Amino acid sequence: MTTQPTPEDPAWEAKRRRAGIAAFLIGAAATFAFLAFFPGLPHVIDWGAIIASLAVGGLARWAWQSHMTRKHTALR
Repeated sequence: MTTQPTPEDPAWEAKRRRAGIAAFLIGAAATFAFLAFFPGLPHVIDWGAIIASLAVGGLARWAWQSHMTRKHTALR
């Protein structure tokens, strides 16, 4: 008999954490690149672009982790 992974499973938590970090970095980098290089926008990185990039990165992290958790709990 195999045991079902639980939310307290260290391997699951590590996988979820790595995925959250990757989602944050991808979201922040994509937003930062968009605000820096999109044609027609000023090519100046200011605090607004940095804060927006961090906010989108945090939103991407939250969305991806909730998606993973929902998928994980649906399989149980």
